Amino acid sequence: MTDNYLDVHIDDDVAVLTLNRPAKLNAMDVATRVQLAQTIRRFGTGDLVRGIVLTGTGRAFSAGEDLQTVPASYDEIREAVATFHDITRAILETTVPVIAAVNGIAVGGASEITLCCDSRIGTPEAVYFQPENHRGIVISNASSLLMGRLVRNHAMRIILGSERIGADEALRIGLLDEIVAPQALVDRAVEVIRLWSSDPRITALHLGLLRPRPEDVEAAFAREDEAARRSWESGAFTEGVEGFWASKNAPTTPATNSSDRRRR
Repeated sequence: MTDNYLDVHIDDDVAVLTLNRPAKLNAMDVATRVQLAQTIRRFGTGDLVRGIVLTGTGRAFSAGEDLQTVPASYDEIREAVATFHDITRAILETTVPVIAAVNGIAVGGASEITLCCDSRIGTPEAVYFQPENHRGIVISNASSLLMGRLVRNHAMRIILGSERIGADEALRIGLLDEIVAPQALVDRAVEVIRLWSSDPRITALHLGLLRPRPEDVEAAFAREDEAARRSWESGAFTEGVEGFWASKNAPTTPATNSSDRRRR
């Protein structure tokens, strides 16, 4: 079945949720994020499946926030950030394992969604990219807590430097737990969930012990919300997004070689 840009199917008692908007690199609008959180909650009770895999269609896991239009008010910013936060909240509330199967580039908020998953399995084409600091946008999804929890001191350069982290480095520093061939990605994620949930009752208890505490996650949300408000009020957010689209829409000038110049 297909809901908006989210495909859902059951594979060996595991729910596979696939972001399916390849023409836009699986960028997520507000409606898709709401749908994703609702779907995670529906399957996260353990009544229907033993676990959840989140992946993308095509060459991207997801380009994150759909920046097609610049928000016109802080209320729109707050709504957008709240829907990202709620995906993190939905994942951490599940009683089943949730694995991100990172099939390609994961940008911004989409990259951050994977941080709260119980494992991240990637292909050699997997790339992490956090461009927010260079676009006037503030990180969300409790990534201010979760990034450092996973990669410790590497978090500063990933966020502040907006560096692209390829699959091999992501595996080395802890953003990825495993790299597999693209054709084996979802099957491997399903296999891991099956291995982890031999007794779902005990697995649920261990998930609660190993995941970050809800109060710490909510505190991170609050700090990120305040930072988003200050970014908006300073004008940095609007300038950053407008600058992004200006660079994307700028006309390209064909390269001119030396023989072309001599003929003129």
